[in-house]
Amino acid sequence: MDQLAKFREITKKIKAYSYVMGIVGWDSATEAPRKSFARRAEMMGILSGELFRLQTGKETLDVVNALFDAKETLDPLTKREIEKVKKELDKIVKIPEEEYIEYQKLMQLSESVWEEAKEKDDYASFKDVLAKIISFQKKFVHYYGLDKDPYDILLDEFEEGMSMKEYDAFFDTLKKDLVPFVKQVLAVKKEIPPFMSRHFDKKKQEVFCDKLMDVLSFDRSRGLMKKSVHPFTWNTSPEDVRFTTRYLEDYVFSSIFAAIHELGHATYEQQISTDFDDTMLSGGTSMGIHESQSRFYENVIGRSKAFWETHYPTLQEIFKEELGDTSLETFHKAANYVEASLIRVEADELTYPLHIMLRYDIERMLFHDEISVDDLPKVWNAKIEEYLGITPKNDAEGVLQDVHWSGGMFGYFPTYALGSAYAAQFYHAMKKDLDVDQLVRENKISEINAWLKEKIHKYGGTKSPKELLLEVTGEPFDAKYYVEYLKNKYSEIYL
Repeated sequence: MDQLAKFREITKKIKAYSYVMGIVGWDSATEAPRKSFARRAEMMGILSGELFRLQTGKETLDVVNALFDAKETLDPLTKREIEKVKKELDKIVKIPEEEYIEYQKLMQLSESVWEEAKEKDDYASFKDVLAKIISFQKKFVHYYGLDKDPYDILLDEFEEGMSMKEYDAFFDTLKKDLVPFVKQVLAVKKEIPPFMSRHFDKKKQEVFCDKLMDVLSFDRSRGLMKKSVHPFTWNTSPEDVRFTTRYLEDYVFSSIFAAIHELGHATYEQQISTDFDDTMLSGGTSMGIHESQSRFYENVIGRSKAFWETHYPTLQEIFKEELGDTSLETFHKAANYVEASLIRVEADELTYPLHIMLRYDIERMLFHDEISVDDLPKVWNAKIEEYLGITPKNDAEGVLQDVHWSGGMFGYFPTYALGSAYAAQFYHAMKKDLDVDQLVRENKISEINAWLKEKIHKYGGTKSPKELLLEVTGEPFDAKYYVEYLKNKYSEIYL
């Protein structure tokens, strides 16, 4: 068997283990019974050990190294794949096996500990688990032996080619060109529509969110929707893409925009070519590009006047009493209501990047040993006061509000703001080819999906984020499109 055939055989086995572990993870986050987690962590520890040995065994190392040495003789896609695999393998092979397994066991328990801590507003019960996660992450980064800042290594894992230098430039642009505008809009006196304080039955919300799957042309034969504490999207291939939303009876927009956001992720995954299923180029190319798709669907489409001109009558019909006295104009403005708020996932589009800057600042401090987990609640509250002028009344709406740190996802948060900026640049390019508002108004979102598939989605991980952006828009990343998009949209609504 030649080296490439052997590599394909190993890849298939790795994907089989990842598939099973992914299914268990999906179950853990959606409907697994509480008392199952200890046993589950034990079993997943065994599976993760087997996977680790497969990924780092001599056969795998020999094959990958041989192919990497001969990469110039490979076709461009296989070369890209081998380079990606080699980059990750060079890191994971340096982690002691027992520590890797211990970390995977911790990951099986940490989210449930976070959920309970958030529910009970008890940071102390989560603090030790979080400290262990951060300790593992710091050790792993040290083991890699790369001549890079520890936090730069983590940032690159979620967004290939990104570092603090580039994120700093991006956030500095937002601070200089956007934040003064945000403060201007926040200062505008706004009336909260009466419907915002009304009770919206969860079952009825489920009915509307179910309809959204068809509106966005989600293929139900290859996916499904459930509920979870924190909305997310999960997939193993374009043939199995699942997502969740959450229902708050005192805030109807939560389920709607979470569902549309996750449908953006899910649409991306469903539209990737199945040719990459048995390769390491399957799935979206980066979290920033992924977030560009979810934020595009959520904000550019989902919060647009054109969208609600078409779909507000359906929502009104479901909630006759709650929305019967609310006009389309009032509802649309409420969907774009700007205020300084505490919860990131419910934050409006305009103040959203400030939530990300807060988390970016904190993660940098953590991985530069400037603060410890004991300091986090106090630092969090000080940062949100600095950026938004408000203070959480408890840790549940402060430092405990996000799931990501319980999953060890340090370096992920900046991609949310970056993705929003990517989305604005993609949108600018899309408008040259499509009348986006008219397609949304005519309920022809499938044509927008088709454009995104052809330009972005179908390629999976075969192109880097920077390559994709350049090919689709004709220029490298430029935050000006994001600033212009937000200023134009919210000036029209508020100024």
